[in-house]
Amino acid sequence: MLNLQTLVLNADFRPLSYNPLSLWSWRDAMTALMLDRVQLVANYDVQARSPRISYPVPSVVALKRYKKLDGFPAFTRYNIYLRDLFTCQYCAAKFPTEDLTFDHVIPRSRNGKTSWENVVAACAPCNSRKADKTPLEAGMALLKPARRPSRTELARRLPRTLYKDVHETWVDYLYWDSPLDDE
Repeated sequence: MLNLQTLVLNADFRPLSYNPLSLWSWRDAMTALMLDRVQLVANYDVQARSPRISYPVPSVVALKRYKKLDGFPAFTRYNIYLRDLFTCQYCAAKFPTEDLTFDHVIPRSRNGKTSWENVVAACAPCNSRKADKTPLEAGMALLKPARRPSRTELARRLPRTLYKDVHETWVDYLYWDSPLDDE
C-alpha cells in the first residue's frame, strides 16, 4: 500500500498533465479528500485504517475547483521528440528516443534560441551533416516548421503503451483527448 499513487484530474475530469502524469501519493490524496478540496472518483480495493474508522484508498480524485492551465507543455527534450513524432525532421526516419538528438534550426553560433520555434528532433547523422549551417545552407529541408504545440496536441501523440501498466480505474481518464477509432 505504501507505493499506491492517485491520479489527479482537473474539475473537468481530465488529467492536469499527461507527461508527466499528474499523480499524488495516496496519503496526499486522502488529506485533500478530508479537507474537501477534491472529490473521490474511484478507489483501490484496500482500506486505510485509523483506530476507529477505515477509508477506501483513492485511486482517482478530481479537483473541486477548476485549475486553469496555460495550454502549453513544458519545453523538454522528450516533448520535442513527441511533437515531432520521434522522427528526424531532415531525413524523415523514425527513431527510438535514445537515438535522437535535437537540432537548432538557426544555430546557436548565429544567435539561434533554444525554443520551441527553433529546435527540432534530428538523428545524429543529419545533425552532424547540418552542423552550424541553416537548413538552406546545408541543402536540408525541414519536414515541417518548428512550433510550440498545445498540451492537448502532445497528449494526443503520447504512445498508449506509455500507460500500459496503470490501474484499471485510471484508463477511462487517460484518453479523453484521443481521437476515437473508426469501427
